[in-house]
Amino acid sequence: MDFEPSIVSSEWNQVLDFLENQFNKRPADVDSVLFLIGVQELGKGHATFTKEQKQDLMHIATCKVLSFSGFYTLEGLDAEGWPHWNLVQAVPQMPLKEQEILIKAHIIQYFKSEVFNLEQA
Repeated sequence: MDFEPSIVSSEWNQVLDFLENQFNKRPADVDSVLFLIGVQELGKGHATFTKEQKQDLMHIATCKVLSFSGFYTLEGLDAEGWPHWNLVQAVPQMPLKEQEILIKAHIIQYFKSEVFNLEQA
């Protein structure tokens, strides 16, 4: 996984281009992309979600993408089919800009391995 800001920026734009082509709308921010990943990981298709469920979907997505670096492992699904994750190691404290690069790099890895099937995690 590459954390070089210029590479992350370029590949991030490729992910946004892909999503824009899929949905005819470009995601506004990282949270929008995390929400879409959460919906995908939940696997229940299009639905109307409460505000709390939307936050839960973004949490699911964050855990999923950070699992590529071993920060989280999947515990399993609850009775309603929602995934639950265990924190394996804390994400290191870092400045906001570096946090953004970290999460974008992991989202890019998600798309490469889970959507585009270009690389294995």
